Amino acid sequence: MITNILQLSTQDISGGAEKIAYTLHHSYLVKGHNSWLAVGTKKSEESNILEIPNDKYRNPWAKLWLKTANPLFPIIEKNRVAWKFHRLLTQTIGQPKRWLERQLGHEELDFPASIDILNLPPQQPNILHCHNLHGEYFDLRVLPQLSKQIPTILTLHDAWLLSGHCAHSLTCDRWKTGCGQCPDLNISPAIKRDATAYNWQIKQQIYEKSKLYLATPSQWLMDKVEQSILQPAIIENKVIPNGIDLSIFHPGNKFAVRSKLSIPVNAKVILFTANTIRNNPWKDYQTMQTAINIVAECLNQEQILFIALGEDAPETQIGSAKIRFVPYQKHPETVASYYQAADVYIHAAKVDTFPNTILEALACGTPVVATAVAGIPEQIEDGGTGFLVAPGDINSLAIYIEKLLLDDVLRNQMSDRAAIVAKQKYGLERMVDEYVNWYQHILENYKYLVVERELNQN
Repeated sequence: MITNILQLSTQDISGGAEKIAYTLHHSYLVKGHNSWLAVGTKKSEESNILEIPNDKYRNPWAKLWLKTANPLFPIIEKNRVAWKFHRLLTQTIGQPKRWLERQLGHEELDFPASIDILNLPPQQPNILHCHNLHGEYFDLRVLPQLSKQIPTILTLHDAWLLSGHCAHSLTCDRWKTGCGQCPDLNISPAIKRDATAYNWQIKQQIYEKSKLYLATPSQWLMDKVEQSILQPAIIENKVIPNGIDLSIFHPGNKFAVRSKLSIPVNAKVILFTANTIRNNPWKDYQTMQTAINIVAECLNQEQILFIALGEDAPETQIGSAKIRFVPYQKHPETVASYYQAADVYIHAAKVDTFPNTILEALACGTPVVATAVAGIPEQIEDGGTGFLVAPGDINSLAIYIEKLLLDDVLRNQMSDRAAIVAKQKYGLERMVDEYVNWYQHILENYKYLVVERELNQN
């Protein structure tokens, strides 16, 4: 059965959730399905990737100010002053209601093209698959209507749909009962005032009218969903772990790769990668930096190199260790070469749903030392493919890094095991097939499942 698949995502070329949607899109095309990816921000030139035209649907006043601000658009990504002025013209003067909603702490829902999303592709889709719906591009209020027109799947990559504003609630459990009295309004996506109870109630009302299929990459996130306001909207759910392209992410010749990347052949190389490093709210860079310092002091006769992939900054020195910052690399082959060059991959996170970076490291045969938070323990065999440590446990992180750097036999055993596990469990083909098979099951049973669910509710 050839399926017409429309996916929604924040943007096309980026990391994390966006990479999953983009990869699925291309895999569907290869398998002969009709596939389109509709995004809030389009960066590629691909014809099957469609930018959602919210601005075309705005009122004449808003369009006037959008036109006035157009000359600034080419420079707003690199010039923060231009970005602020562009936002002032287009979202404050041009859209005063939208500005007021932000001042009140209300989550932004005014994205008028959302109602017409199914008409974007040249052919009518029969599956709508939504990824992250935050990021200023989609109106959640259309979910009930869309889910009645077409089977609608949500893949959660974080917990924003469950809360009054945050993508991850860390230690706060107010999302279970209604939010309000938010302990941290600055957690991304940040809001100006505490309207979390209001936002939570709006989402609850939307879900009460919706009929959705739901996937998560980790059991940890699915467990949260089952305790949340989203649960009553779900017809079916599945845990589908992320998959990566094993033709790109695989073990390589460490010495040849190091030569290509100008990494000293005899150095002890530790790697971490993320979209921004030092100020990433979900990662614990300070813990990693301090642990590296401890390792450098213990191994003061060794050349220690910590590579932070995902941020452009000058090289720094911590004791006898060097920290080399490498800007975001858009070519996956280049990213894979850094994993292949590393002795150890470390991942200190405060929370993380099911990070692709850990899967990529494992696939390249690089043992991982990571914090045992959220979905990460589902990825790592503790003592088999890496080590798990408690969040913020600097000493344990340092001990396991040092152990892997010094014990060649252990590191090689873990390297072999990591590549085997990744091949067995985390290949791209497995993820794509799971989604395609689920789509076909949904299409075959959609009407029956919806009717049955309505009867059970009554």
